[in-house]
Amino acid sequence: MKIDRRYYCFGCGEKGDAIDFVAKFYGLGKKDAAVQIAAAFGISFDDNKGRKPPLRRKRKLSPEQRFERAENKCFRVLSDYLCFLRQWKEQYAPQEPDGEWNPLFCEALEKKDYIEYLLDVLLYALLSERVQLVADYGEEVLKIERRLEQCAAGAEGGAGKDNGENGAGVTAGNMV
Repeated sequence: MKIDRRYYCFGCGEKGDAIDFVAKFYGLGKKDAAVQIAAAFGISFDDNKGRKPPLRRKRKLSPEQRFERAENKCFRVLSDYLCFLRQWKEQYAPQEPDGEWNPLFCEALEKKDYIEYLLDVLLYALLSERVQLVADYGEEVLKIERRLEQCAAGAEGGAGKDNGENGAGVTAGNMV
């Protein structure tokens, strides 16, 4: 079969466009095939008779799929946070031995090793340990995610200004 803007089957000689292909493949008329293509790509289809294609139902996720999504999100957020911590440790290190310590430098010193430990658990631990980590620390990961969004938005990570909502003042023992 050759496919570009149109298709051609060398075996049976069928040819046509995407609508023709879907119509033949599913045994539909051309209009129904166009509606099916529109629905598959989330495109509104109005046939001037006031009817629209049926709304796509959200697929229910299995518990395994929900866990996998949560685990991936935890890993992504913790990895991003670790990158920030490493950057802060270098960027905000005191220039002089008795210089004032920036709160972001302190945060990096306090949390970097612990975040690395959590990432190691997500990467190498048994499934039961990973499930426990995701269940126990999900809320804290969301706080970290909000904090990262603030940092990315240019809020300087709230250096020196912590109201307790952004996860900045949380210690490693009670944070993620």
